[in-house]
Amino acid sequence: MAKTKEIQRRIKSVNSTKKITKAMEMVAASKMRKAVDAVLKTRTYANLSWITILNISKSVGAGKYLHPLMEKRSEIKKVAIILMSSNRGLCGSFNSAIINKAVKSIRKHQEKNGQKKIETDFVIVGKKGLTVNSRYGYGVVAEFAKADIAAEVREVMPIAKLVIDDFLQGKYDKVMVAYTDFISAINQVPSVKQLLPIDIEAQDDYLGIMGKDTRVGADKDYYQEKEDKYLKDKDKKRFFVFSYEPGPKQVLDEMLPRLIEVQLFQALLESNASEHSARVAAMQKASESATELVDQLTLYYNKARQAAITNEIAEISAGANALNNN
Repeated sequence: MAKTKEIQRRIKSVNSTKKITKAMEMVAASKMRKAVDAVLKTRTYANLSWITILNISKSVGAGKYLHPLMEKRSEIKKVAIILMSSNRGLCGSFNSAIINKAVKSIRKHQEKNGQKKIETDFVIVGKKGLTVNSRYGYGVVAEFAKADIAAEVREVMPIAKLVIDDFLQGKYDKVMVAYTDFISAINQVPSVKQLLPIDIEAQDDYLGIMGKDTRVGADKDYYQEKEDKYLKDKDKKRFFVFSYEPGPKQVLDEMLPRLIEVQLFQALLESNASEHSARVAAMQKASESATELVDQLTLYYNKARQAAITNEIAEISAGANALNNN
């Protein structure tokens, strides 16, 4: 009987856990719908703004004036990575995947530079990103709070100001953002994208412009396709021509930081949508596992109960036979 009571306690405990995971799944699903809606609404603007900034970088780079945010450093000595993770766990491999992607990008870049050490600092958005310090030993220079649902671009303005100022002051030679690109509710891809300097010629898959997907940013193939289409019957070596009023310095000083903020905001939206999608999947899997475990425990309980009943019947029959023999 003690065994059946123990199984009953375990069934009750698993059912309680299932209620919690089911509730968390429903909350995450609600947040996911809002986050996905937000990320889909802003993708086109983020994409077009990045195409604009790449066009400007190519046009300005061919002229006399080169904005400081577009200047390539002759030697890469120090890099900053803005790492976007979550504040809480229970979201599957979401955090470990983006942290591993960031660490691999650092190691791959060092290999291409002949194993020459490149000092790397992290700017953390989301508490779980602090793992890069506790596990891998990388420095964390700043930590920013991360809202579950990002509502306005002002949420990333302090981050953008920090990295832009540090880049202009020469503290960092490159600035990247590591985020998780939302593909669908069941597919999220960790990505590392270069923000500064603004460079259409970035070659590294990890430290350059991300991939073939143009929903966030634009890749070189996409840019070239648009340029070729524009110049289909003209000299394809010429650059786009931009007119600046009152002048390129004044315009770019105002425009480029805003476009960097847009890219950071889009990365944050992608990260939020991916996080909530991962949490929905993880909690759904946990609820299914709890259901399976309850079924198994119920089967064990029925077997133990049947064995106890059979044992009692056997004892009663043995007692009755002993009385009859006497």
